[in-house]
Amino acid sequence: MSTSDPLPFSLRGATTDDALRIAVLGMQVFLDTYATEGIREVLAREVLESFSPDAISRLISRGNTWLIVAESKRHLVGFAQLSTQADHPMLLDPEAAELQRLYVQERFTGCGIGWRLLALAEQQARAQRASMLWATVWVGNQRALAFYPKQGYAHLGSPAYALQNEVHQNALFGKQL
Repeated sequence: MSTSDPLPFSLRGATTDDALRIAVLGMQVFLDTYATEGIREVLAREVLESFSPDAISRLISRGNTWLIVAESKRHLVGFAQLSTQADHPMLLDPEAAELQRLYVQERFTGCGIGWRLLALAEQQARAQRASMLWATVWVGNQRALAFYPKQGYAHLGSPAYALQNEVHQNALFGKQL
């Protein structure tokens, strides 16, 4: 998408009617990001478990989780997933909120959708009285590693993440709210 042509898009809270589209977009972005060498069984299991429409519907229905969707011309192009009261062992802050996912369809990266989703997630976290917002980023995701510091997030550590039975290195970013 050309950055000279502004993309008209809107943001709103997700409803269970969005579950199917969020699930498919989640699968697409997850695989684009993490399946850099092809599809392995671990990735296939993770994507099917995490992004089934039922799993997404359950997330939308949770009391401490918010999904925010970005739409352009009635097409879903991105979403953010936020969970409150989500401490991390490296933070020890029970009032922290976690940005669990910030996914933008590849074709729409660079159009301002990511930072707008992040800003709305920060606003929602503040409304829930969170003291900070944090996110973990896989060390192989160079674009995300560069994105968070530009949005005022500090690198707070390098935790390991278990994906199915594999361990992967991440970077932990946080921002005081």
